Amino acid sequence: MGGNQTYRTLTALLCMAGLVGCVQAVPPDLVAAVEAIDRDLIALRAPETAPEEYSQFVRQWALLKARAQLDDDVIRWPWESSEIESDLRWLYMMGERTVSELHDRQISQQRVMQAKVTRLEDQLRTVAAKVEAIDGRILLGEKGVQTDLLVKQARSFLEQKDYPRARQAAEKADHALKAQASLLSQELGRYADESRIIYWQTLAKQTIDWSRTHQATAIVVSKAERELSVYKGGRKVLSYPVRLGFNGMLEKQFQGDGATPEGRYRVTDRRGPGQTQFYRALALDYPNGEDRRRFQLAKRSGKISPFKNIGGQIEIHGADNERLAQTLGCVMLDNSNMTVLYESVPVGTPVTIVGALSKQNAVASALAQLDHGKEEI
Repeated sequence: MGGNQTYRTLTALLCMAGLVGCVQAVPPDLVAAVEAIDRDLIALRAPETAPEEYSQFVRQWALLKARAQLDDDVIRWPWESSEIESDLRWLYMMGERTVSELHDRQISQQRVMQAKVTRLEDQLRTVAAKVEAIDGRILLGEKGVQTDLLVKQARSFLEQKDYPRARQAAEKADHALKAQASLLSQELGRYADESRIIYWQTLAKQTIDWSRTHQATAIVVSKAERELSVYKGGRKVLSYPVRLGFNGMLEKQFQGDGATPEGRYRVTDRRGPGQTQFYRALALDYPNGEDRRRFQLAKRSGKISPFKNIGGQIEIHGADNERLAQTLGCVMLDNSNMTVLYESVPVGTPVTIVGALSKQNAVASALAQLDHGKEEI
């Protein structure tokens, strides 16, 4: 031990005298390079993305830093080997290799997640447009908002280069979009049901035939196309776009569900200014006998709560009280169109409201596109 100390002292004196060139046992630039590698690994989230490699690096780096601090003032001959320098260089190369691998992995993840999130954003816009087109926003409730937030979270994590969390958010958004499409298909699938379409077509045909036989006025409303058509003598003479209740596309079951009823009705009253809270209105005889029978059956089967009421006050009306119109499940026209309709329709006029009149109706087409999109997500 004494000889080693004497050797170090002699080396130091010769170096100070300038007789020979000496170097530090622990090169500062090498220490700085390893510290930089450590910072790069942290920036690349190595503790999360490569925990085993980073743990090994940190253990070795802690040991070598302790040794470096002990040998901080030690100098050596240029031709002398330095174990700590060799260990530091090995650690630097190991860390540099890990940084390179993580960087390549990160670029690959970025490409994959960028494509995934962009596809989700496109799919979300498509779904939102289709949902709006078939009045399905209220039907979905908070699910639509939650899905939108998940897609935004995925984009935010992607921009932060937090790819694991971006992937988790994207997968949740994936499932949420598919769940939305499934819910809409479940609730509105009857618009694509051929037997139901045939039934609706039969109802409409019978109403038009009645108009032709009696040379009288009749009305047919298609919920899927949001269209009201007026027939005189069996011939279509007027056609207007309409708005429905906030759940207008659903089958009406009870008071307050926002659905527009389907079936055969008649105009029971013509209500002008001062007789209605709307611009003008044609009152319908909902609920009729068929509605009451269906309602009681649903109650007995437990499909509807025993505390629910069947409701009423369904009208074809103008738009003065738009807020109320969106809660009752009525059929609403613009005031200019309502004026013409009101003057054309007497009390007793048959009004048939159906879901759709063709298999290629707007709701069925939207559901088919959503189902196709669900497979592509």
